[in-house]
Amino acid sequence: MEPLRLSPSRMNDFTNCPQLYKYRAIDQLPEPPSIDAERGKLIHAVLEDLFELPAHSRTFESALEILPKKWSAQLEGTPELAALVLDEKEWFDRAQSLLTNYFSLEKPSTFESTYRELHLERDISDEIYLHGYVDRLDVAPTGEVRIVDYKTGKAPKPGWEEKALFQLRVYALLYFKTHNVLPRLLQLIYLGDGKIVKSTPTLTDLASTEKALKRVASDIFASIEKDYWPPKPSRLCDWCFFKTICPAHNS
Repeated sequence: MEPLRLSPSRMNDFTNCPQLYKYRAIDQLPEPPSIDAERGKLIHAVLEDLFELPAHSRTFESALEILPKKWSAQLEGTPELAALVLDEKEWFDRAQSLLTNYFSLEKPSTFESTYRELHLERDISDEIYLHGYVDRLDVAPTGEVRIVDYKTGKAPKPGWEEKALFQLRVYALLYFKTHNVLPRLLQLIYLGDGKIVKSTPTLTDLASTEKALKRVASDIFASIEKDYWPPKPSRLCDWCFFKTICPAHNS
C-alpha cells in the first residue's frame, strides 16, 4: 500500500469535511481556478521574485514593476483567469493594496531570506509521508530560523490563532526532524488587514502537532478502509465547488 501523502492543506480538508477530502485527494476531481487563490498566487510570486533582487532594490516600486510581469505569466499558465478577472484595474488596485500592507509590516531591504517556496518532506512513519511548501524560511547569521507564511486574507479573530498556526507548526516539525534545529519563530503575515500572528514553538508544541496529524491520518485510513466519507455541512459549503454534487445538498 502506498504511504498516505499528508500536507497541512489536505489535513485541513479532511478536518473540515471528509467528503471534500475524498473529492480532492481520492477522486482527484478537477476544480476551476479560485479568484482568491489566484490572487494569493500572484502576490506570493511577486514577493518571491522581490527577494531575488539585491537588498537595496527590494522596494515597493520594484514590487510594482514585478506585478504586471507575474500577472502576464499567470495568465499564460491559466488562460481561463481572463474570464474571472472582469476588471483588470480593480484587480491591480487590490494587488497593490496588499503589497502596500506588506511593506508596512516588513522592510525586505534590511534582511536576507534564505529560502522561498521551500519544499519540506519526511516519512514520519512507514504509512505516512508528510510534506508542505513554506512561503519563506529565514536563517539568521546566528543560526535562528524563522518560518513565514503570507496570507492575502484577514487575520483570524481572537481565539482562532492556534488553528491558523497549526500549518506552520507542521512545517516546524518537518524542519526539526530534517535538520534537528527547532525554529525560533513562526510568523503568519496577513496582508488583508496588515496584521501579524507570531508564535515561538516548543518541542512540546511539535510533539502535540505530530500526535494530531497522526490522529488525522488514522481517521483517513479508517475512511479509506470503510469507504466512508461523511460530509460536514457548514458555512464553508457556500464556497465549495463540489456543493452541486455533494450528498449533503442533494439528498
